[in-house]
Amino acid sequence: MFFSREIKRGLVYGLAFVLVLACIASVVTRAQNQATSQDGTRQRRTDGAQPAARPTPTPTPDDVTVESDDVVRVETDLTNILFTAIDKNKRFITEMRKEDIRIMEDGSPQEIFTFERQTDRPLSLALLIDTSRSEEMTLPAEKRAASAFVDSVMRPDKDEVAVVSFTGESTLEQGLTGNAARVRRALDKVEFVPPSGYVGGGIVVPGTPPISDKNQALAGSTAIWDSVWVTSDEVLSTTSDKTRRAIILLTDGQDTSSLKKMDEAIERAIKNDVVIYAIGIGDMVQFGINEGALKKVAERTGGRAFFPDSEAELRAAFQQIQLELRSQFLVAYSPSNKSRDGSFRKVQIEVVNPDLRKQNLRLNYRQGYFARSVTDTKKD
Repeated sequence: MFFSREIKRGLVYGLAFVLVLACIASVVTRAQNQATSQDGTRQRRTDGAQPAARPTPTPTPDDVTVESDDVVRVETDLTNILFTAIDKNKRFITEMRKEDIRIMEDGSPQEIFTFERQTDRPLSLALLIDTSRSEEMTLPAEKRAASAFVDSVMRPDKDEVAVVSFTGESTLEQGLTGNAARVRRALDKVEFVPPSGYVGGGIVVPGTPPISDKNQALAGSTAIWDSVWVTSDEVLSTTSDKTRRAIILLTDGQDTSSLKKMDEAIERAIKNDVVIYAIGIGDMVQFGINEGALKKVAERTGGRAFFPDSEAELRAAFQQIQLELRSQFLVAYSPSNKSRDGSFRKVQIEVVNPDLRKQNLRLNYRQGYFARSVTDTKKD
């Protein structure tokens, strides 16, 4: 009997305890619902923990869309190519459709998943300025034109610019920043550094600088390709994949001391999705302009080369670069070659619309890319 009464008493107490818990749970649920209904979202926990994220459906090729200027990735990474179209009167074409072009990779046609005009993509730019003695006379005009360009192209909290000067070595005058005033101050600090024995006007007194004076020896040389390589690899490669990365290279193209070859610099730029706009400028009488080298480095990375004869033409070149950066089309496709071998894939874009073909359009885009390797895939 004792055990019977205790069992009954235990059942009563247990039932009461369950009812109390149910009431408490009901009150908590109502409080949470009220909080949710007041601001439309669950309040963040004060301990920093986040609610579990909802699973995202895996997109199929038919579901590919563009969000925040970035292409949604599917099982096979999409290849993104930005290009501009210019008619014979040097006007940018702003109206094109996917059906107007054909894209080839290593000679094989590719299926286009995404095609859209890009006008608002964030910019990550590096002003790469040659300060060797061939630039002594033109450097002030270069700085003025670059400052005006920065004022017109930079949008607060969206674009960023770095300043790098170089002779035989590269100097980061200003890291990437969205503050236009900092960029202008960095440009003001860029100056010509005369090498040992330099008198002026391109005249150098014969003689060998002291062996210990490495800086003087470097000041007397020009390492363009080293500077392009390091700017692509160490300055621009760290930026978001959603930005448009570009180097604006101001130089006469006469490289005298680079350890890297031009093709290596181009390869590094392509691997980091960096386009190069080259402005051939300097002492054309004494040193000349290497137009062939500057055209090659620009065209292979999807940029253009300019050769201004006056400060007015220099400013016009910067304006053309700005227009081109804002007048681009994005085409994305999943390569038919699925090999993860790190090889270079040649890309070709052709205009197939008969009416547009009559306009003799010039398309500017990077001429290829390096496929991801197995090592890159494992890192992901």
